[in-house]
Amino acid sequence: MTQAQSPAAKHWRFISVEREGAVEWLTLARPDSFNALNLGLTQELYDYFGSLPDRQDVRVVILRGAGRHFCAGYDLEDVDQLTASLEQGLRLQRQLSSVVLRMRRCPQPVIGLLQGAACGGGFALALGCDVRYATPNARMNVAMAKIGLTGCDMGISYFLPRAVGPAIAAELMYTGRFVNAERALRIGLVNDVVAEEQLIATARELLQEMLAMSPVGLRLTKDGLSMAQETSSLATVMALEDRGQAMCFESFMKEGVAAFREKRTPNYGAGK
Repeated sequence: MTQAQSPAAKHWRFISVEREGAVEWLTLARPDSFNALNLGLTQELYDYFGSLPDRQDVRVVILRGAGRHFCAGYDLEDVDQLTASLEQGLRLQRQLSSVVLRMRRCPQPVIGLLQGAACGGGFALALGCDVRYATPNARMNVAMAKIGLTGCDMGISYFLPRAVGPAIAAELMYTGRFVNAERALRIGLVNDVVAEEQLIATARELLQEMLAMSPVGLRLTKDGLSMAQETSSLATVMALEDRGQAMCFESFMKEGVAAFREKRTPNYGAGK
């Protein structure tokens, strides 16, 4: 892998970005602080995910944490910044939540690799990923419920009940109770639990299957799946699906069908 030069920033201090073909490996790079979210890390994540809609060169993003933990939540050393005033607290809170919004709105699938703690804001980042793999030592919780805040934060009240159902979401959000990897798999919080030494290989296997889709097809699939979760109208969802399929007919379907018939890998070109 080679170090990426992202258009969003000249230099990353709290994240690292490595390039592997059409994939970027985004690493939270505060291991001494268990990758806790501070103002700088939040800003860099905000900038990075905000740059992705304009980047045709990136097709999949892998999100992981350096060291022993994925992300231990918000850095309590920065709490004074949140409590200085209502105006400043709301502004910083909205930037935190906007990181997850940008994760969901970027056209690239985001695969989360979770080890150790994925707590509070780290849990919200994990829920913002399209797919989640965890190691056996992963532990996650709605940590903000334990420090005087609500359990509704950074999209947790939206994503968690959709992943595990409202009853389990209520249990976790009303208590801040920890979920270990075994239970996370059982209730649908993660796609699979794999040994730490197999985590990268498992992600690579999945991303190669994603990259086998046409470039526009993959982007429109994420777009359509996200829209389908946000509306209760079947007609609206079907209209979006119809639009996406029609956009792919001429540009990609001919090549996809030809490759299938000829038992070869399709060549979709740049896919712009």
